Amino acid sequence: MNSPRPISVVSTFASPSSPCDSTKKPLSLWPGMYHSPVTTALWEARSKIFESLLDPPKDAPPQSQLLTRTPSHSRTTIFYPFSSDFILREQYRDPWNEVRIGILLEDLDALAGTISVKHCSDDDSTTRPLLLVTASVHKIVLKKPICVDIDLKIVASVIWVGRSSIEIQLEVMQSELKDVKASSDSVALTANFIFVARDSKTGKAAPINRLSPETEVEKLLFEEAEARNNLRKKKRGGDRREFDHGECKKLKAWLAEGRIFSDMPALADRNSILLKDTRLENSLICQPQQRNIHGRIFGGFLMHRAFELAFSTAYTFAGLVPYFLEVDHVDFLRPVDVGDFLRFKSCVLYTQLDKLDCPLINIEVVAHVTSPEIRSSEVSNTFYFKFTVRPEAKARNNGFKLRNVVPATEEEARHILERMDAEALNSSK
Repeated sequence: MNSPRPISVVSTFASPSSPCDSTKKPLSLWPGMYHSPVTTALWEARSKIFESLLDPPKDAPPQSQLLTRTPSHSRTTIFYPFSSDFILREQYRDPWNEVRIGILLEDLDALAGTISVKHCSDDDSTTRPLLLVTASVHKIVLKKPICVDIDLKIVASVIWVGRSSIEIQLEVMQSELKDVKASSDSVALTANFIFVARDSKTGKAAPINRLSPETEVEKLLFEEAEARNNLRKKKRGGDRREFDHGECKKLKAWLAEGRIFSDMPALADRNSILLKDTRLENSLICQPQQRNIHGRIFGGFLMHRAFELAFSTAYTFAGLVPYFLEVDHVDFLRPVDVGDFLRFKSCVLYTQLDKLDCPLINIEVVAHVTSPEIRSSEVSNTFYFKFTVRPEAKARNNGFKLRNVVPATEEEARHILERMDAEALNSSK
């Protein structure tokens, strides 16, 4: 099967649609008003699929027969012509002449969502469409800096399907050279998104089209994703893990050090800091312009906001400009709606100082949907980010040294150990 043509991204200062094309629904009428260069390009490329989602027939029946798709059916490539499109380049540029990671997270979520819709569609305009929502992000790993002056592409496809869940793998690729004709693209970032399907009328889990891997690589990716899914189910069903002897000793040592900060602060280790003293927080009212095609707040927007807070937390903690390495895990625990009062709370959970040339800062961001009227606050999302310090910033500060983070309560200490355990488990997979 021939590969589909890449979807070209353009700046959003002008719509790629021709203004005289009166047969096409204007982007301004799309209920999901959160537009970026990529979401706009995806809308233009997949308008027929999305229009059936926006205007389904009344009392339409659910899909009656599941189809079998191959990964190539929904494989999609996004192309960013940074070398020739100055306006697009400026929309993505960060202060270090690299691509803004927060915006890239939005694009990854938008592309993954588009692919999941295409895989799950039955191409029948008389059936009611499925509601597909981001359930979690397994991992996003930055393998090398992404320069904003060199053309970029994202290649994404379905790698695994369960009964009502689907996993999308995305690879961000960029040439090592500024020669636009260079063909030696290498992977700069990888990401895995998991979506779940719901019946748009009943809200219950809905079965989705099957996946038939064709190549050996596709079969291997399917097996690896299947193993991750089984592990997720096992973790959900398991009881709280008991710590071993070594972990209990570590927990007690942390709490002893934390008590010194509380009882004898003048004698506390100056190379350590209490976890609670690393916290930052911001809040916002969710606006209609931030909603997705289903009327809920766009998951990529939430990841972007969480990343910005995590970056700021790492910056104020280290005292030098941080450098993003990976998103270890993201959970989407409940939907966020227009008008919700959303609070993001961050902290440095722990540091890893064993590698002097690359010390690690592990940041947790928790998003809460707060309802003052009913005195309620629920966790909607948890995000785990990993940063180090930019090499050029560290080179200018020869005396640079990161602090250890110390928990003040047993709850904090247990949470740190659980996250260390989860990270070790994710790294081994």
